[in-house]
Amino acid sequence: MKKEEAKQRIEKLRKVIDDFRYRYHVLDDPTVKDSDYDSLMRELVGLENEYPEFCDKNSPSQKIGGEALKKFSQVHHEQAMLSLNDAFDEAELKAWYEKIIRMANPKELAKSGYYCEMKMDGLAVSLTYEKGVFIQGSTRGNGTVGEDVTENLKTIRSIPLQLREDSKYYKDAVGKKIIIRGEVYMPTMSFEKLNEERKKKGEPLFANPRNAAAGSIRQLDSKITASRNLDFMAYGLIGIETETHQEEHEIAKDLGLPTNSNNKLENDIAGVIFIWNKWEKMRPRLPYQIDGMVVNVNLGKVFRQLGVAGKSPRGAIAFKWPAEEVTTIVEGINAQIGRTGTLTPVAHLKPVVVAGSTVSRATLHNMDEIEKKDIRIGDTVVIRKAGDVIPEVVKSVKDLRSGKEKKFSMPKTCPVCGGPVERKAGEAAYKCKNTKCFAMEKLKIEHFVSKPAFDIDGLGPKIIDKLIEEGLVKNASDLFGLKSGDVQPLERFAEKSAANLIEAIEQAKEIELDRFIYAMGIPLVGAETATDLAKHFGNISDLMKSGDGEFGRVYGIGEKVRKSINDFVNEKKNQEFVKRLISHSVKIKKYHSPVSKNILGGKSFMVTGALETMTRDEAHKKIIQFGGEISSSVSAKTDYAVVGDDPGSKYDKARKLGIKTISEKEFLNMLK
Repeated sequence: MKKEEAKQRIEKLRKVIDDFRYRYHVLDDPTVKDSDYDSLMRELVGLENEYPEFCDKNSPSQKIGGEALKKFSQVHHEQAMLSLNDAFDEAELKAWYEKIIRMANPKELAKSGYYCEMKMDGLAVSLTYEKGVFIQGSTRGNGTVGEDVTENLKTIRSIPLQLREDSKYYKDAVGKKIIIRGEVYMPTMSFEKLNEERKKKGEPLFANPRNAAAGSIRQLDSKITASRNLDFMAYGLIGIETETHQEEHEIAKDLGLPTNSNNKLENDIAGVIFIWNKWEKMRPRLPYQIDGMVVNVNLGKVFRQLGVAGKSPRGAIAFKWPAEEVTTIVEGINAQIGRTGTLTPVAHLKPVVVAGSTVSRATLHNMDEIEKKDIRIGDTVVIRKAGDVIPEVVKSVKDLRSGKEKKFSMPKTCPVCGGPVERKAGEAAYKCKNTKCFAMEKLKIEHFVSKPAFDIDGLGPKIIDKLIEEGLVKNASDLFGLKSGDVQPLERFAEKSAANLIEAIEQAKEIELDRFIYAMGIPLVGAETATDLAKHFGNISDLMKSGDGEFGRVYGIGEKVRKSINDFVNEKKNQEFVKRLISHSVKIKKYHSPVSKNILGGKSFMVTGALETMTRDEAHKKIIQFGGEISSSVSAKTDYAVVGDDPGSKYDKARKLGIKTISEKEFLNMLK
């Protein structure tokens, strides 16, 4: 074959194979057998190997996987990947509906309808296309920051590397950046086949298809991902203006992304409940697992008007089927210590399969919970588990007691260090009072080096144990003073492995402010709150010298979290800890503060009702941006109540307290 003929044949094969992919995965209308598809793919790969000058990274052949990565890099989502609140029965769905009709115009809601989607039980991802070409894919992560899994997503047949040029939306898409949100999942047959293969090899089995999909997409070697036969379903589109959520699905499908053909628009909540019951009966016959349905307010204008509450949009909810419940026996209860010193009682159960996975342990939360539910060692108990939710002990079956069951009491000394355990008046938690407790320090260091924090590769729990035992490390700051010669004499360490660990620690010395705040392990401060703090303060120095009043101005932080942060930064040992890290050349990158102008001068604002030009969440951000504070509840300390359409009970309370009420227009005028 001549070179020009080969080039034409390669281009033709790529086009035909991609068209087959579209018909199979998107239109559900395959026109060739799998064997024919595979034959054409082999021909394409053979020609590309013979004529490497015609290779293209966007060729369908690239779905076989590339070189293994050393680790995943981070991706900051341009638009947050929000989580959804759950409803587990009709009453909870109706409570959601009653809430949104108080906040939005009922006529607009009736006009909008509710777009119902099957909730795929997989891993949420975000796909970015520029000029019609797939350039990056990432996991949800904490909603703000995810992991770059582009090479792994490229191996999934149903994800196009290029958007369809014959799509009627292609011109709109190719001139801008398009982001597709969706779910990577493992079909049931693929899951069963994978577990059969692992069983033959003596490898541990995956508990369920979701875990298998998540584990597959986070492989550093994309060839492993390619072998797992994953699939993809789109559920959101960013970058092309649409009036409804249903349109997002239609456009994504036309551009070449698979969407679920079962999704349906319902006019009212009665219709939503009808389809929910219908889909529950369909579940066993589906080729993939679903754990409920997502109900979306279809009209985009109304959805945006409803805004965001915490980290979840008000205009959508995950309507799940009742959690699976089974009975088992409590074989023992012991107390485990966390990095803040809190002792948590954990029930050790006779292993039982529930919601697709084997459960042998369940948290009992605290002594108040144990006493309230009257849980005893030897009891037969009801276990509930929904999807990935941590198993919960619902109740004990008292009628099955034999009289040999034993009550559990919290230990008076720490099960690890032997230090005194104390419960403060008015608090549920029992805590170890030994601030030098080995277990606490170990868990703090594990948290400090974890992936969302300093992400120090190769520093696992066993190595941390050894470093503490040998007296090389007392707290996380000591890690940055280690030398290769300190580590090499330890058991299992050779010269090369010691050098690799020291290099990994050295590479971690430069860190973003939000990850550093998370790494410090402030009680009640997770990754999202750490980001909020980083945005507000901009640098670690301002955070560590701030007081309780300033923390109250941080967007989204409540009273308990504010107190926890204030207590942490005012503790001398924590201030010294940060200083030691900086003295070890740890560089904490600055974060630009969102407060652009201090126009509002620390005044406290409460927002109620539907605003015309912005969501409530956007109004809150403006208040913070211009130097004000958010008041989540109405009190005498609230300076202004910004009132929109159909305000709630907070408006009535504000009037009774004599708080100044202003319209949205008056609020915006204050910012000028």
